[in-house]
Amino acid sequence: MAENIKKRIERLKKEILEHNRLYYTEGAPSISDSAYDGLMAELKELEKGHPEYATQDSPTRTVGAPVTDKLKKVRHIVPMLSLESVNAEDGATRFDWTCEKEAGHMSGYVCEPKFDGMSIELVYEKGELARGVTRGDGFIGEDVTLNVRTISNVPKKLKGKNVPDLLSVRGEVMMHISDFQELNRKQAEKGRDMFANPRNVVAGSMRQLDPEVTAARKLHVYVYQIMDISDGMPGTQKEALKRLTALGFGEAPDIEHCADIREAISYHHRMEEKRERMDYEIDGVVIKVDDIRLQEKLGMRTNNPKWAVAYKFKPRKEITRVENIIVQVGRTGTLTPLALLNPVEVGGVTVSRATLHNMDQIERLGVKIGDYVKVERAGDVIPYISGVLKEKRTGKEKDFRMPSKCPSCGGHIEKEDVFYRCPNGLSCPAQAKEAITHYASKDAADIEGLSEKTVALLYDRDIITGIASLYDIKREDLSALEGFKDRKMANILGAIEKSKDITLDRFLYGLGIKNVGKHIAKLIADKFGTLDRIMAATKEELVEINEIGPEIAESIVEWFSEKHNIAAVGKIQKTGVRIKAVEKKKDGVFSGKKVVFTGTMSAMSRTEAEKLVESMGGQASSSVGPGTDILVAGEKAGSKLDKAKKIGVKVLSEEEFIKMISR
Repeated sequence: MAENIKKRIERLKKEILEHNRLYYTEGAPSISDSAYDGLMAELKELEKGHPEYATQDSPTRTVGAPVTDKLKKVRHIVPMLSLESVNAEDGATRFDWTCEKEAGHMSGYVCEPKFDGMSIELVYEKGELARGVTRGDGFIGEDVTLNVRTISNVPKKLKGKNVPDLLSVRGEVMMHISDFQELNRKQAEKGRDMFANPRNVVAGSMRQLDPEVTAARKLHVYVYQIMDISDGMPGTQKEALKRLTALGFGEAPDIEHCADIREAISYHHRMEEKRERMDYEIDGVVIKVDDIRLQEKLGMRTNNPKWAVAYKFKPRKEITRVENIIVQVGRTGTLTPLALLNPVEVGGVTVSRATLHNMDQIERLGVKIGDYVKVERAGDVIPYISGVLKEKRTGKEKDFRMPSKCPSCGGHIEKEDVFYRCPNGLSCPAQAKEAITHYASKDAADIEGLSEKTVALLYDRDIITGIASLYDIKREDLSALEGFKDRKMANILGAIEKSKDITLDRFLYGLGIKNVGKHIAKLIADKFGTLDRIMAATKEELVEINEIGPEIAESIVEWFSEKHNIAAVGKIQKTGVRIKAVEKKKDGVFSGKKVVFTGTMSAMSRTEAEKLVESMGGQASSSVGPGTDILVAGEKAGSKLDKAKKIGVKVLSEEEFIKMISR
């Protein structure tokens, strides 16, 4: 029994990590939010009941998404954590019971729509908008200040007489459905591709390097939380929202104060019934403890606060027929079964295909070719099959079997846990195309214009055969292709030439090594500094890096032990690609120390102070824990100071910190 539980935990971890890779690394999620939540909930439950099998590298202990390198990185004043989700009344009732048990009493809840947009932190200094930062990984985000300034309802200067010296607020960047529909109408008139949903428009607009593009789109920001304020936090969430309105922020719609959990549940049901008539997308409601002192008393879990919960709506669903099940081959050789559906409209979007993830999922659902199935869109975006209508079977339905040979190259398939893989790497056309597309992607070599479709065309015409051959493309190769006009050819060739200068972490990520996403690539690059040192690294050296476990280390060592991979890297370097080595951080007064800042700094901003610590060999952190060496306490230091004293962390005043860096 125990061995079965251990195996199930390991299988769930691998499956969730694979979905994380697809979502964060590939940008191509294959599972819905609710299906992902189900896997995560099962893993949490098993780890809770069997802590001896819980490990530090479990996906239950991570939060957020990796940060891109295109925009400046900024550390949040207060971590922007995720929320725990529930999908039924008993989950909301259980949340209420836990709050009352741990807090001792309750004073009601503030309930608000769970906006389906993009989280943002806005920071004001002396009343002026200083910066806007995306959520990123919850601790560090991307600086999108110039883009935020183009959003009309974001105050550039706070109003009123009692303007705080420092204010950090959390909100959601949104696009109203009516504005989204108008944007798509204009796209269609110009013969351009239309956008899939408002959230995609928001995400793309906020990460634009040209603020004029962002300005052309009608975005809104709804602010709903004070994260930090220099003149004292209001007593309740309700008072905080009133203060935000007084300072000039637009009032977020449909927020209500509820006396108890029954009223909160009633609010959820009313909002779910109302959602079809709203001019903005929501996928649930957020229930927050109103009393901020009680919020502080309840505190945090590893990834989310105990004082708030996301109560999700039921996904929109329809019924249709599975016409066929095919297999797609991914970049790392993973075979993913895909259901081809009789087209059906689900929540206003026509769905004709849905991922089945892996054979475990097919067996769990019991789906066959020809079955009638329930199709849902979690987060109202990603289609997936949630159930089979077995009572509608006629006997003509067919079982699906994973092929024994790769549909792309004909090679034999290997089974690895719940996944089937083609081991032929770049000699498999499907994997070669995916590998080239991945190398050319924004977070790797960033070769603009080399889309998946363009790469497939160039590969099928034998213009490219692998990554290195990208640098052999000539103008005459492109001129013979339909649709390649002078400007398009110049842009592609220019982007290829520009990509010859690449940082070590981007290059490592671009190689497409299994389990090595952007964040892991950055950790490895920072540790070893050069490609030669990474290629020679042992498994033992790699696992010394925090966040890298045996599985990741083994993937890297195995990849660089393959002669054809070494040869491929050599070919790329011979084309003139210049891989920028990572400069080793200098030793300093904070060498090897983990430093946390709390309160308001007067001589410099917290971000500037953290950069100083890192330039002197230290590591800036946002939370106090057993590994914290120093806490720097500015004015109005909060609970971090109490915790630091309690666990014996060395505390410095701002003056002592300045003296230390001066030395």
